[in-house]
Amino acid sequence: MGKILSVVVSVYNEEEALPLFYETVCPVLEGLSWDFELLFVNDGSRDGSLQILRELAADDEKVKVISFSRNFGHEAAMIAGIDYACGDGVVCMDADLQHPPECLAEIVEKLDEGYTIINMVRTRNTSAGLIKNITSSAFYKLINVVSDVSFEENASDFFAVSRQAAEVMRSNYREKVRFLRGYVQNIGFKKATITYEAHDRVAGESKYNLRKLFAFCMNTIMCFSNLPLKLGIYAGIGAAGLGTAAMVYTLCTRQGAPSGYTTIVILNCFMFAILFLIVGIIGEYIAVLFSELKDRPIYIVEETENLKK
Repeated sequence: MGKILSVVVSVYNEEEALPLFYETVCPVLEGLSWDFELLFVNDGSRDGSLQILRELAADDEKVKVISFSRNFGHEAAMIAGIDYACGDGVVCMDADLQHPPECLAEIVEKLDEGYTIINMVRTRNTSAGLIKNITSSAFYKLINVVSDVSFEENASDFFAVSRQAAEVMRSNYREKVRFLRGYVQNIGFKKATITYEAHDRVAGESKYNLRKLFAFCMNTIMCFSNLPLKLGIYAGIGAAGLGTAAMVYTLCTRQGAPSGYTTIVILNCFMFAILFLIVGIIGEYIAVLFSELKDRPIYIVEETENLKK
């Protein structure tokens, strides 16, 4: 029996893109040296995506569908796909065709060469716009500064893992607050990198607005760095330095207090701002701990198609 490639596709309100995605990716998969399964994860879509997936599964036994009871998020959908995948290699990609299906052949070649992790790195994304491209680049620079883990810049949710790496992720990386592409780069093993140019979306629009992107950035920092918790130490050292400077100034000028209320007011405002920032950071970490303590499921499956599990 030949090797099987599991292609996990996260779906959220993609009724316009799904037929074209299926028509585009199937010829590519059929031309590979591996057999394949197409594993669609319906992340609580509110349009006609589920009905389209049911029809595809009815016509093609290689199409398998997992449907959530509600929207759990893109990363939860990819985790579910990895959990249910039975292939020797697992590829995660989106249904909007921004992730080029033609890269699948190169991914299979890397898996055949013995690579366990294949990072897909964007070289260009014209559809994202200038601001999103700048913030994306800044995000990776920031996380590489504050984290002990080194992340490959512009690595995307388009990636591939071998069966061995997928099993590690099924068994161990089960946090409720998570950064999946970070886990992929963090588990070790033999890695390869493939660059690609992101295509334009064939339909619909991005599901990530600025608020979701900010929350995503914060969760990533919480997952991979405890440096923000140490800001209190650095702020205390800074406050001690300012206090010492004020004391020296007072002694040298022989005055009872530094001249000028403006300086005092500014200093107080600055110190309270630092204090509230640190309290807010601690609150974010406590929120992460609270989510883990509740131990609620990452996702809930309502129905499946063409799946034995």
